[in-house]
Amino acid sequence: MRALQIISIVLLLGIVIGIQGIASAQTNTSTPVYAYIANYLSDNVSVIDTATDQVTATINVGGSPFGVAVSPDGTEAYVTNEGSGTVSVIDTATDQVTATISVGYLPKGVAVSPDGTKAYVANYNSSTVSVIDTATDQVIATVKELTEPCGVAVSPDGTKVYVANTGDNSVSVIDTATNQVTAAVNVGTPPFGVAVSPDGTKAYVTNAFSDTVSVIDTATNQVTATIDVGTTPYGVAVSPDGTKAYVTNYGSTTVSVIDTATNQVMATINVGASPTSLGQFITPALSSSQSPSPSASPSPGPSLVVSTLAMMAGTYVAIRKGKKVL
Repeated sequence: MRALQIISIVLLLGIVIGIQGIASAQTNTSTPVYAYIANYLSDNVSVIDTATDQVTATINVGGSPFGVAVSPDGTEAYVTNEGSGTVSVIDTATDQVTATISVGYLPKGVAVSPDGTKAYVANYNSSTVSVIDTATDQVIATVKELTEPCGVAVSPDGTKVYVANTGDNSVSVIDTATNQVTAAVNVGTPPFGVAVSPDGTKAYVTNAFSDTVSVIDTATNQVTATIDVGTTPYGVAVSPDGTKAYVTNYGSTTVSVIDTATNQVMATINVGASPTSLGQFITPALSSSQSPSPSASPSPGPSLVVSTLAMMAGTYVAIRKGKKVL
């Protein structure tokens, strides 16, 4: 049985926790932040207002929803449905599904391009990536030459897509202009999550059974560092300023904080059971106008959104900022 199939068993609802708690960091004048949680066994998505920690909506989607990504302008959320082989498109103003798009078999990771015009979906059982035109909600290309892809991330300039292939322990680099694989980088066993630094110079890849993170130089497509983290790392995200990478360690119930300048683990945070949180699970830093009250933490900063679950390798948590128009 394939590695990812062995660990894909049961998913529970993710919970939100904070390095600098999202709720306490908000003021009445700050922009609302919503978290979108894929509930694998319930076939729905929970929407959480992170200022109140309340579920504001529950949206029915396809079978066994797994991955979630929100468009850069916050108007749409894209949900991969493993059991249906589809992507549900959610209008975040109304919390209604506006389109259902057929993709490959067992879709997992999803990422939206920085300009919001494309969504990229990793289809595990098809060993492909579906490219969706977000204006028409149609699949306009299918990228092959992959092996059981899971995590997916787009470079900040939108020119490259990085895909973690669990089947052959590599990361594929896709040229978004041609939708062709231009490079394959060997990493650990098996690669699961992937994130690109804000300046686009590095890609960070979690290797679930190697208990490591591979650091890829995106200019040369070479691994420049291998970092020991916790047990069974799944998710990885980079802070908005690029100085830290956060890794969710499913097996050790921790989050490893990596100093990106030294490629050393600088802190280990205890969290809930079996953290996963693939995708970009760190909010943008708060502006000075969004600073907490004096009774809260004195300096604004990014917050961490981590999902914890029982025995499933992968809920995605996606976040958006913006006022709902109901």
